[in-house]
Amino acid sequence: MTSTATATITELYAPSPPPRVDVRAILVPPYGNPQRKPRASTGVMTRLMAWAAPLLVALVAGALRFAHLDSPRALLFDETYYAKDAWATIQQGYEASWPKNANNAILANPDAVALPADAGYAVHPPVGKWVIGLGEWMFGFTPFGWRFMTALLGTLSVLMLCRIGRRLLRSTCLGCLAGALLTLDGLHLVMSRTALLDLVLMFFVLAAFGCLLIDRDHARARLAAALPVDDHGRAYHSPRIAETLRLGMRPWRIAAGVCLGLACGTKWSGLLVLACFGMLTVLWDVASRRAAGTSTPRIAVLRRDALPAFLSTVPVALTVYLLSWTGWILSPGDGRGGYFRDWSARQGNGYASWLPDWMTSLWHYQTEVYKFHVGLTQSHAYESGPWSWLVLGRPVSYFYESPRPGTDGCPVTETASCAREILALGTPLLWWTACFALLYVLWQWAIRRDWRAGAIACGVAASYLPWFNYQERTTFFFYAVVFAPYLCLAVAMMTGALLGSGAWRERRWAAGAIGTGVLMLLILWNFIYFWPIYTGQTLPFEAWHGRMWLDTWI
Repeated sequence: MTSTATATITELYAPSPPPRVDVRAILVPPYGNPQRKPRASTGVMTRLMAWAAPLLVALVAGALRFAHLDSPRALLFDETYYAKDAWATIQQGYEASWPKNANNAILANPDAVALPADAGYAVHPPVGKWVIGLGEWMFGFTPFGWRFMTALLGTLSVLMLCRIGRRLLRSTCLGCLAGALLTLDGLHLVMSRTALLDLVLMFFVLAAFGCLLIDRDHARARLAAALPVDDHGRAYHSPRIAETLRLGMRPWRIAAGVCLGLACGTKWSGLLVLACFGMLTVLWDVASRRAAGTSTPRIAVLRRDALPAFLSTVPVALTVYLLSWTGWILSPGDGRGGYFRDWSARQGNGYASWLPDWMTSLWHYQTEVYKFHVGLTQSHAYESGPWSWLVLGRPVSYFYESPRPGTDGCPVTETASCAREILALGTPLLWWTACFALLYVLWQWAIRRDWRAGAIACGVAASYLPWFNYQERTTFFFYAVVFAPYLCLAVAMMTGALLGSGAWRERRWAAGAIGTGVLMLLILWNFIYFWPIYTGQTLPFEAWHGRMWLDTWI
């Protein structure tokens, strides 16, 4: 037999090489089950449900957050600062110094309350007060007015989380599960119904996270589209393209910079989120170029992506932060404007005269605010360290009254006074489940290198870990609302693992679905059980006390 014939026979009977994986499916994974061939009708329904289901979840969340929003008719906790500061900011561009008896006058007849002439010293930037003030501008200087925007942002944050969870976990079901969990979180509910800054901060941080997630998908799609394809239409690795391709304008990353600037303009804790999210988006670029085929992704990112990533986030955020002070900057600098607005003029012409007076005055204002925050060690009845937040060690009571029998909803049959409270408390079963979900996420990230777990962990770490550096500072549990959405994502991701995937899906799905259903029903029951103390409803004292599961909740 000739050598040519032998070679021919060898080629005929040699095992065929394994099929090449389409790199596009790695760079941009499909939604749903990739092993199931979609039908045309299924595709239409999937696209419809991708928006219909999140909107339905958000509708439920909005109904819960707007129900009797003006009750109780009082200034709850720090509303005594932010509601009045917001009214002054929306009226004149900066905060005012209110008299001590202003609260009663505002609740009695807000139209008769004159705006104080003196400027007020505010220890937080103005964005959150502009947001709250927008509701007051639309609906008046009333409890509904100053709570409207936080209720709206709380509802929109549920919608955003559904969509973010869908994009992150590639599942509409799991995305809506994360949104439903946030809907049923007591802390998020209370903060959505209270005019405090932390819910506004949470909204902008979550919006920035979502923008970066969209930017990641778009950047990877551009890489995938540029890759060469074989005769079967499958894209394959290309080190040259992975190392040299310019990804062009990335508007979603600029949008993230805007959101992070608004977050910093609400509370300075947004600065640390900016740093963490900036590193996160660069690491995503490294992973994208590695997946496209380069063996030196870090060098490629340094050459092509690092500087654009910096310019589209940090300078953009700084610009937005400065613009948020426009009302203060444009106020008179002769003592009739914002607090410290005339500080530069009072120093004389020799002090940094080469800079605009507003800039030196604003810098002085920022340094004074920083001194206040790092020196805030005054004890408070409801303060708590970050160590206790995840386990709900010390929630914050925003409102408490003891109605007598026959008054304010207290049954006449009661022999003692009732209790009416608004307690900023996360839904216990949800938060305690989230503790285990966080361990799962950390394991997935550290051992399995799952980027989704890393993204969720980054969201929690950016808003949680920095507080451990301020153990002596007065801190409160409600700061945790900023990372509450990522706890819901962690639970949703863990639930997805329980449901199973791939070859295990058919055998594990039923058990996982039952377990998930039981968990959701328990969390729903827990939320309903604590609903009265989330919304300030009157309860017999024993019924209220029965809901104080831990002594530290009282």
